[in-house]
Amino acid sequence: MSLPPYAIFPIISGDKISLREITTTDIEDLIEISFYDAIQATTFQEANEMQDKINKDYLEGNSIHWGIADNSTNKIIGTCGYYRGLDQETGELGCVLLPQYRGQGFMTSAMLLAIDFGINTIGFKRIYAITTKQNEKAIKLIENLNFRKIADLDDDEIEYELRQNI
Repeated sequence: MSLPPYAIFPIISGDKISLREITTTDIEDLIEISFYDAIQATTFQEANEMQDKINKDYLEGNSIHWGIADNSTNKIIGTCGYYRGLDQETGELGCVLLPQYRGQGFMTSAMLLAIDFGINTIGFKRIYAITTKQNEKAIKLIENLNFRKIADLDDDEIEYELRQNI
């Protein structure tokens, strides 16, 4: 396994988007989708403090969190990454996209790049995602990426997984 942190923060490029490190200049655009421990930021300062915690988690090898950049503008339009369980060949894949970019294929592209990185670079055997039962668009996305439902959880959530053939 090749766990974070890496000597150089990985940038992964696709046709439509790139996954890259989030910088201080990106924070203003991400306030409405900035979360840490299920708490949402409401100000630049809160979002910046959350990003500092996310960066610390990365440096400690506990996560990798990318900004999703639109290749036509290099503007960060969302985030995705792996959280929890990395040292056990497992990663929880999470993502969020600014509302005005939803339904345009950006998240599918981001998730495919992240899944490939998780399997082929980090070496995950299992990737999982958790969402609420009401989040129909997330469920459709996850299922279209060949995740399969494995559990109904507390708080009206569902867990999906993607496993590598061992």
